[in-house]
Amino acid sequence: MKPGPHRLAVTGIGNAMLDIITQDEHEIYRELGLVKAAMSLIEEDQLERFLNAMGPTIQMSGGSVANSIAGIAALGGTCGYIGKVADDEFGERFRHDLTSLGAEVDLAVAKPGEGATGRCHVFITPDAQRTMATYLGASNKLNVDDIKEDLIARSEITYVEGYLFDLPPAKDSVRKVVNFAHEHDSMVALSLSDMFCVDRHRRDFLELVTTDVDVLLANETEILSLFQYEHLEQAFAALDELGVLAVVTRGPMGADVATVSGVVSVPAAEVEHVVDQNGAGDMFASGFLYGLALGADPVEAAELGSLCAGEVITHLGARPESDLEELGIEAGLL
Repeated sequence: MKPGPHRLAVTGIGNAMLDIITQDEHEIYRELGLVKAAMSLIEEDQLERFLNAMGPTIQMSGGSVANSIAGIAALGGTCGYIGKVADDEFGERFRHDLTSLGAEVDLAVAKPGEGATGRCHVFITPDAQRTMATYLGASNKLNVDDIKEDLIARSEITYVEGYLFDLPPAKDSVRKVVNFAHEHDSMVALSLSDMFCVDRHRRDFLELVTTDVDVLLANETEILSLFQYEHLEQAFAALDELGVLAVVTRGPMGADVATVSGVVSVPAAEVEHVVDQNGAGDMFASGFLYGLALGADPVEAAELGSLCAGEVITHLGARPESDLEELGIEAGLL
């Protein structure tokens, strides 16, 4: 059942980024010192060097949670987004992109000295892996005063991006978001975002998962890193002890949903040809969280997530190109 009038299915809080995407057939990412299939942080004075090295690019608004919010809009869901941009052309493009999809957008504008609008340089190799060099800029200057209550108060689920923890002010902002969500009976969902992000903030994440998170989204390497285990079974046992609903995505092996009655595996959607894995996890989150907001059980929600992830990996870019709502209805999931 869809949320009532003026209610939102999901509001996301994350790094508002512009994605700059290139087909990297010559493995330029190596020359730039990047680790394949991982996200590395870069500084403002490196932007020109990275952009010049990329050759032809596609540019579109991005950021992990913003991509998920775009997916929820494509599913026909009401949704909101909170983030921070600079007063520049990239910031305006970001605002326009999400608003045009139907999302309600609450973007703080960076003050002088808080950097340019964030951007993520995405190198897609022929094996469909993505390697990212991210300049956080204004996106990670989101502070407590930038967080307004309205969108969170109206949301079934409040979705927090793990990447936000990369600067201290954002940690206080996340605390404020979590408190708002609990005050207004909004479920708190957390994405672990990246294995290296987990390595940097393990203690904060564990505290949040133990005390405040209702829904945890992660891939296999991230969840193993969080608990410092070698085997998924151990991580699922830890999640069971915490009583957190969790879903662990495993690429072509699908996703494992940790529910109160045990772990259920949901197969990946079958696709003819994988072009770009960029956005697969973000789109999975779209379907999974939207399904939960509609009252679906976690396994059905994961099936919708799998459907969305399957669509986005068939083309370049992290946003859907097909009508996800129509696909969901055809599959009997909406």
